[in-house]
Amino acid sequence: MQRKLSAVLASLALATSVGVSAQTKWDLPSAYPASNFHTENLSQFVKEVNDITQGKLVITMHPGASLYKAPEIKRAVQANQAQVGEILLVAYANEDPVFEVDGIPFLATGFDGARKLYAAQKPFLEKKLASQGMVLLYTVPWPPQGIYTDRELNSVADMKGLKWRAYSPATSRIAELVGAQPVTVQAAELAQAMATGLVNSFMTSGSTGYDTKAWEYVKRFYDTQAWLPKNALIMNKKAFDALDKSTQTAVLKAAANAEVRGWKTAEEKTNFYVNELAKNGMKIEKPSAQLIEGLNNVGKTMLADWLNKSGPDGKTMIDAYAK
Repeated sequence: MQRKLSAVLASLALATSVGVSAQTKWDLPSAYPASNFHTENLSQFVKEVNDITQGKLVITMHPGASLYKAPEIKRAVQANQAQVGEILLVAYANEDPVFEVDGIPFLATGFDGARKLYAAQKPFLEKKLASQGMVLLYTVPWPPQGIYTDRELNSVADMKGLKWRAYSPATSRIAELVGAQPVTVQAAELAQAMATGLVNSFMTSGSTGYDTKAWEYVKRFYDTQAWLPKNALIMNKKAFDALDKSTQTAVLKAAANAEVRGWKTAEEKTNFYVNELAKNGMKIEKPSAQLIEGLNNVGKTMLADWLNKSGPDGKTMIDAYAK
């Protein structure tokens, strides 16, 4: 009897051990609040992975820079401290020009142009991430970028001296070219930076303006449609390789769905965000021809700089985009 009981207990222990080992747990840090459309899209991705794998892969989300701050997420994924994470590509422009291309002002100004630019960029982006031990799961753009400020802007000369929020090398370079003062502020700290007067102007999407209630601090939004930077969901390659084939397939399927859904949502919400800014008292300004001309010149300078440092790969990318 004792022998039978021992055998039963051993079988139960083995079954429990197999059940536990069969469930894989991942962490997914993001820098944006739970209410942001990027984060909502991530939540749907996580749910879909859980549903398809029937709980074999459990991903825990950490929005609002609660696990890692924005600049730390890519390194955490690369080191497998977090198995998957969402990053803003242009934030890593100093690391490699491939991350910067969708932050060049007036290169791709609408969603059709942004899709075309992504198609040209994607092979180079995947190659770079692979060399760092990571996999690109999907990208989703932000709505087109505009300028938030209290100052009337008739030309780029009026931007001189602004305390300009910079969140990437590209936005710092814009400040340098127009004579503004760049101040590095990540999305999670933007509202506080405005409230304390650390910054009084910045260039970002209607989405970020809405999330941070920018109308409480600045009253003008110049709808310049300057560029559409992308967030990317990246994954540690070793963590992915450790999954069984069916779980890998589930992750890739959920990622493909999230990319389609995210691009569609970004486009649909663009007007919603601008309308919400207006409803809350922000003046939506159409930029003057003189301001657009000046910003276009900034874009041309930055494209020339980018081509110079990106070499043959950069030329190939831009040629593919221009076709």
